Amino acid sequence: MKKINLKDYYSHITVDTYIDIPDEVFSIFEEYLKVEQAYQSRIRYHKAYYSLDRGDGIEHSALFVSLSPDEIYERKLTNEQLHAAIATLPDKQAKRIYAHYFLGMSKTAIAKAEGVSETAIRIGIEKALMNLEKIFKNSF
Repeated sequence: MKKINLKDYYSHITVDTYIDIPDEVFSIFEEYLKVEQAYQSRIRYHKAYYSLDRGDGIEHSALFVSLSPDEIYERKLTNEQLHAAIATLPDKQAKRIYAHYFLGMSKTAIAKAEGVSETAIRIGIEKALMNLEKIFKNSF
C-alpha cells in the first residue's frame, strides 16, 4: 500500500487529502503523471498554447490529450483479456493473429514465412476472429 496526496493528482482538490492505495493503482497514477508531464512538455516545445487551425494533424500530435488513470486501467484490463482470449486459440490461429495485428505483418508475408497460400492465412485469421468473437460474447 502506498500513501498519496489527492491534491497532487486532481486539480480541483485544494486541501491536502492523503489516502492509501494498492501498489497496482499507484503505478497507474505514476504512469498518468509521466504522460501528463510529457504532454505539458510537448505544448511548451511546440509553443502550442493556441489553435494552429491548419488541419494537417500537427495540432493533434502536439496536443495529445493524456488518458485519465481510469482509462489507463481500463485499457490494461482490456489488453489482458485480449491476450488471454488469444492464448485460448489453436496455436496456428494465435500465431497468425499475433503476426498480423500485433507485428503488422501482411497476410502475404505470413504465408511466405509459413510456406502456405495467402488464402489459407486469410481463412485462418477469419476463423480466429470468429473464435475470439465467441469467446468475448460468452465472457460478457
